[in-house]
Amino acid sequence: MADKIILTGDRPTGKLHVGHYVGSLRRRVVLQNSGEYKRTMVMIADAQALTDNFDNPEKVRQNIIEVALDYLSVGLDPEKSVLFIQSQIPELTELTFFYSDLVTVARLQRNPTVKNEIKLRNFEADIPVGFFTYPISQAADITAFKATTVPVGEDQLPMIEQTREIVRKFNSIYAPVLVEPEALIPSDAASRRLPGTDGKAKMSKSLGNCIYLSDDADTVAARIKTMYTDPEHLRVSDPGHLEGNTVFTYLEAFSRPEHFERYLPEYASLDELKAHYTRGGLGDVKVKKFLTAVMQEELEPIRKRRKEYERDIPAVYEILKKGSERAREIAAETLHEVKDAMRINYFEDSELIREQAERYRKAAE
Repeated sequence: MADKIILTGDRPTGKLHVGHYVGSLRRRVVLQNSGEYKRTMVMIADAQALTDNFDNPEKVRQNIIEVALDYLSVGLDPEKSVLFIQSQIPELTELTFFYSDLVTVARLQRNPTVKNEIKLRNFEADIPVGFFTYPISQAADITAFKATTVPVGEDQLPMIEQTREIVRKFNSIYAPVLVEPEALIPSDAASRRLPGTDGKAKMSKSLGNCIYLSDDADTVAARIKTMYTDPEHLRVSDPGHLEGNTVFTYLEAFSRPEHFERYLPEYASLDELKAHYTRGGLGDVKVKKFLTAVMQEELEPIRKRRKEYERDIPAVYEILKKGSERAREIAAETLHEVKDAMRINYFEDSELIREQAERYRKAAE
């Protein structure tokens, strides 16, 4: 276990969906329970969400509880993971301020993730400073808890590299007190980027192509029934194509060998199912029914746990409060070390005070 520490989290701009689940949530639970990590920090990144929702803070405020419920329902355990709210840790803001001296505007402009996000949000002409500098804020989040491991998608790798640069620069100028993190990316393609049900690259509430973890069984079944498959697969006898076929992408992310035993025993594996589909003779309806059974089995325990937590919302906030208090204790320790390294801990620097007192005493003689 040593001193390996995880930091991960999500922006509270809506309920979490199955893309979040296969991309990060499912793995977080495994890592939390693995015993390999000294600490798992899970952050609800509300301050970061406000960088592009500053004019609609109620959206962020209302979704804190949605994200917290999703965390608890998938199996994140407050006894094993520290669940906290970013804005409740003022030390993060202070670290961000200090780190901003170590990064140039030109370097931020070169960050591919920032460039893509600016384009996505139509911020090219008028970029909010908070949004533009969020790689620095993210560096503060990671280093405050001395995270060694940050689970991210491939699109976030430039952000981790920016953090590593800040750590190296700080440690070289002041003292080696910050930890350089490593990125942990999903191992399979389906988990790295689960498409929307319409085949679009990204799940989006506005596009209506999400399956949320909190959706009831009927909604999940309806979403899968209309899921994008192969537009050229018009008859059951036609050979089907797997590339871009959303149903098979979801099966890669969710199906396990035991699912075939339970719901589709005529096939031994997903490879056999794929082979039949590509040579023809297998209809989309049958495959979708199988996917529905698989996903209902996966999501039903999550829905059940969520309903239990929904019965006592004050208790969920108490979990977040205690987690935030613990996170603040850890961040305060790091901030103290940072200030020591920067030599701006004036009131604790008895040597500085003594030396200056002696100098002025001699000058007065």
